[in-house]
Amino acid sequence: MTTLLVIAKEPLPGRVKTRLTPPFTPEEAAGLAEAALTDTLYAVAAAPASRRVLVLDGSPGPWLPPGFEVLPQCAGGLDERLADAFGRCAGPALLIGMDTPQVTPGLLGVDFSDCDAYFGPAEDGGFWALGLAEPDPALLRGVPMSTPATGAVQRERLVAAGLRVRDLPRLQDVDTAADAHAVAALAPRGRFAARLAQCPAAAGLR
Repeated sequence: MTTLLVIAKEPLPGRVKTRLTPPFTPEEAAGLAEAALTDTLYAVAAAPASRRVLVLDGSPGPWLPPGFEVLPQCAGGLDERLADAFGRCAGPALLIGMDTPQVTPGLLGVDFSDCDAYFGPAEDGGFWALGLAEPDPALLRGVPMSTPATGAVQRERLVAAGLRVRDLPRLQDVDTAADAHAVAALAPRGRFAARLAQCPAAAGLR
């Protein structure tokens, strides 16, 4: 069975989803981040896994469902933090972020029997999921993060290491207000869509 990792920030105003401000207030952006994180965690909770781990920058809140181990993020850039998360796993692991609340348990039910890695590309050029049958932190360290080429560089790193890579569906991250509406439309019954509908600023963007 696979370890499922979620890397996230505590959803506090001014610390998360800052690109949503404006049109949303910092408090609204934090509320959307909390809803996205909650949807993500419940999808992970419903997926088959030997271990479920939240790698968190901050402190857990009432949004955390039962059954998760909470580990602090290490210091350093995102590549170092992702590498460290994989370094805490002894067997197959799949890592996702908190920016794709439309993710489903079915997407997370990976099987490494005929591949060495899973790669989930994101619409913005990054990646929303990375799975390794044998976690190796060196596969992530030094990959430039938060650029349009991040996903391509990370996938090429896997291929160059001789890994058999299986691609997951391309998903859209929530970075901007337009992203928020697009993702909410993909999962209209989720907490994220409900929270977005409660934001006054959202009415003018439809």
